[in-house]
Amino acid sequence: MKALRNIEGLEEAVKAISLEVTGTIIHQKNGKTSLITRQKPLISLDRTRLAIALLEKLTQKYDDSRLKVHFDCECTQVDFAKKQAKLQNPETKVDFTVDYNLLVGADGARSVVRESFLSTENFECQQKYVPSAYKSIFLPSDNNLERNLQPGKIHSWRLDDTTSVLLLYQLDGTMSGVVTFPYKQNQVASLSHAQEVLKFFNENFPEVGYLMPTSEAEAFVARTVSRVSTIRCNRFHQGASALLIGDAAHAVSPALGQGCNAALEDVVIFDKILDENSDNLAQAVEQFSVRRLPDAHALVEMSDYAFPLSKRLFIEFILRQRIAKILHRLFPQKFLPSLFEVISEDTNSYSQVLDYYKDWIAKVKKSNEKLTVRA
Repeated sequence: MKALRNIEGLEEAVKAISLEVTGTIIHQKNGKTSLITRQKPLISLDRTRLAIALLEKLTQKYDDSRLKVHFDCECTQVDFAKKQAKLQNPETKVDFTVDYNLLVGADGARSVVRESFLSTENFECQQKYVPSAYKSIFLPSDNNLERNLQPGKIHSWRLDDTTSVLLLYQLDGTMSGVVTFPYKQNQVASLSHAQEVLKFFNENFPEVGYLMPTSEAEAFVARTVSRVSTIRCNRFHQGASALLIGDAAHAVSPALGQGCNAALEDVVIFDKILDENSDNLAQAVEQFSVRRLPDAHALVEMSDYAFPLSKRLFIEFILRQRIAKILHRLFPQKFLPSLFEVISEDTNSYSQVLDYYKDWIAKVKKSNEKLTVRA
């Protein structure tokens, strides 16, 4: 929310379409639950609603003489020498070219701007897919289960093969989330009929199965299996007039819920660097790479390896969360809270957080890589 405060009225507008999340409820197959509370609540909101709120504030602040917004367009090519970007409407296939002084590539994990960087000298980019795949899930509201699926909490289920469900309430009382599962040798992707889907959820995630109507089961079958890729670059700028931010620069898995936060933090940091350099773009874009790379790489590392795949380490992970909470409450100067509490505080850089929890991250990394090789 720190980034939103710099624009008058934006923080209030986003809060109005958000829900507070105060903890996570872990559901067991036998119906028992355990609660992991948070010291400070998280803010949860729909990505589309956030984009609309940002666009509304943008168009309110600047009229057509200073701002031109083109919808339904995608970047297809960038010429850094001429400082030109070619755009296309995917439906009409009509191309048009725009000149720029500063090109900000915020076009996601499959960034065309970043792909154009590959033709420049000494640019390196590593793209890696996480071991799991996912499908989205959407459930109607049901007041009878509010006691077990209470609002304001992340609801989590997990099977021994690491298949898991994460659900969150939305403003209208419905629930949405993801089902994640091993990309190879999984049982979810093989579900081909609505009745198979309902049977799978009723047997493995009964609370979810109870809420799922046949229409959602049919929609679940039709949804494609998706995968998440992570991105590491050796720089985020090209020359003095092009810059990568957000997922285009450092796409991460959603495990820690920091993708949007990191993108907004990119904007805050670049704005600060512009002030420090009196809006000198040549100096600012280079400084952004220097200042942001360590934190971006640290976030990718933590997102990849904060959660263990093995059952034994996952039990240890849950215990660590509980013990960290108790010890921090008793001895706050000596013991840190859990990684998930610390990373959500804007007082800590991602590099600092990784340094605090580097032993755990290294332990999970070693274990996960062994299991991934076996699979």
